[in-house]
Amino acid sequence: MIVAVIAGKGGVGKSTVALNLAAELDGVVVDADLSMADLPPGSGPDLHDVLAGRATPLEAVTDAGSVRILPCGRSLAGARAADPTTLGTALDAVASQYGRVVVDCPAGLSSDAGLPLLAADACVLVTRPTEAALAAAMRARELARAVETPLARVVLNRAQSMEPEPIAAALGAPVVRLPESTSLARAQHHGRPVGVVAPDCPASDRFAELAAAVHSAIRS
Repeated sequence: MIVAVIAGKGGVGKSTVALNLAAELDGVVVDADLSMADLPPGSGPDLHDVLAGRATPLEAVTDAGSVRILPCGRSLAGARAADPTTLGTALDAVASQYGRVVVDCPAGLSSDAGLPLLAADACVLVTRPTEAALAAAMRARELARAVETPLARVVLNRAQSMEPEPIAAALGAPVVRLPESTSLARAQHHGRPVGVVAPDCPASDRFAELAAAVHSAIRS
């Protein structure tokens, strides 16, 4: 099972959702943003090395203690040496070994954002309750439609009072609201899932709900 986590613009919490979703699914989170990696780095080979043929995908997976990560390098030289067209093969290899893979995709509508969607069984779209974020989310939704990747859920991040029904209708998928959370912010600061740092907080419950819904959507 490969799940792509997408967003129409940066700064909406996409990487946070990807990390926590992978932890709830007991899978591997892959940082596929080749030029602006955001997940915690590793000490060994990374996705740049994998896509340049210098390492195998399984060699690059690292156990961060609370979630398995295939990190991405942060150098311009590494990004230039990587061949993005081999990403699908790398994701398939990780999925074959670990079963569940969550891909933190680049934000926006670049070709680098479309490649993980092509490899994914379904996607999760992350947005915030602002006019700019929702407009960008609509464009990301169209990209998923264009490559025929089903949208399993929409995550409305930092949502307090906004009703989810109009957003669900506009984007064509049920909405999971993720509230403001100091526990989530603290976990994010340390690069750890909130379910490990504060398992009883509302944000942890929402990620468990999201994981169950995504798993069910892909199996059905």
